Amino acid sequence: MLRRSRAGSSMPWAFGRMVLSSGALAAGTCALIYYLTQKAFSKASYYQLALEQLHSRPEALEALGAPLSVHHLHLTDRDNFVDIASARLKIPVSGSKSQGLLHVHSSRDGPFQRWRLQEVFLKLQDGQQIPVFKLSENTGHEVENE
Repeated sequence: MLRRSRAGSSMPWAFGRMVLSSGALAAGTCALIYYLTQKAFSKASYYQLALEQLHSRPEALEALGAPLSVHHLHLTDRDNFVDIASARLKIPVSGSKSQGLLHVHSSRDGPFQRWRLQEVFLKLQDGQQIPVFKLSENTGHEVENE
């Protein structure tokens, strides 16, 4: 008969504790990275400019209903894309009447230049699309929505 030594029998427990603590550390790290990514997006100028435009459009606010809630981005959505020169986002928003996605397209000329909104529109859950902002190709000014 083989007998396990006392030190050998505690080995699986030590390994189990190590695996458990490593898993908890990895989960905590993922949660922290997710939180920091969401925070970075919400502080970006293209995100803030789009929300300012939404708040300035009574017809969009009326369609959503008060109070307006802005939700976390779906980071796994491939339509949420930011690189050095352009940003495309779908920001989830909701109100007492409806919910939808605020589609944002913004660009800049270089890495240290200011972001300029190109187009912002609200697509409601029922399929209705409400223009919020569009930059004129010719003048570089906002196009008035009718």
